[in-house]
Amino acid sequence: MKILLIRHGDPDYVKDSLTDKGKKEAAMLAARLLNEKIDYAYVSPLGRAVETARPTLEGKGMTAKYLDWLREFSDLKIVRPDYGENCPVCWDWLPADWTKYEEFFRYDEWHMQENMADADAYEYAKEVFDGVDALLKEHGYIHDGHIFRAENPNDDTIALFCHFGVGCLIIGYLLGISPMPLWQGLVAAPTSVSTIVTEERREGVASFRMSCYGDTTHLYINNELPSFAARFCEMYKNENERHD
Repeated sequence: MKILLIRHGDPDYVKDSLTDKGKKEAAMLAARLLNEKIDYAYVSPLGRAVETARPTLEGKGMTAKYLDWLREFSDLKIVRPDYGENCPVCWDWLPADWTKYEEFFRYDEWHMQENMADADAYEYAKEVFDGVDALLKEHGYIHDGHIFRAENPNDDTIALFCHFGVGCLIIGYLLGISPMPLWQGLVAAPTSVSTIVTEERREGVASFRMSCYGDTTHLYINNELPSFAARFCEMYKNENERHD
């Protein structure tokens, strides 16, 4: 089985929609996916994800299922050390702050760090984890410890149109990695496509491996630069780039 994790296009967060650039990106994404095998599509209910998925679904004549647990992992509000109460994005910490905590580097302890624990981070994450398990079970793979039982192995491709934060949470869960280094260290530009595939090296025993992360080929071939929305300034003195 193959999973395509697709981030929404360049966002207008205030309106929960796409910018004009985001709409262009979504159209280019649809052209790329038109001839790619997709058997099932699942979409976050948030507007920016819905708008991103629409051109692809219409172009392929597909319908999608909307899953609430695919919504962005941002309802969780924490006290970030330099920010104060109700930090708008729980994972967006300054490097000098989050790297102080060894728990953040451990897949089974990241949510025990004091700020995350005070905000009941695991309760929010577990909704995503349970959603992943239920979806994979529906497609023939049963979570069993650190592997999956391939009860109905298949070569289906499922597309998840969602968001950066929840995408990293899903990747971390499938690969056994804390999401915190992923949130801090990966860049999934708007409309980028990440690919995760099953490997069944022994009959009935499956695991997941990422074959590609954050691919934006569909933008480059159309001479469209990826949005900077996923990144921060390369140098502090770059005043025209996002600092915080």
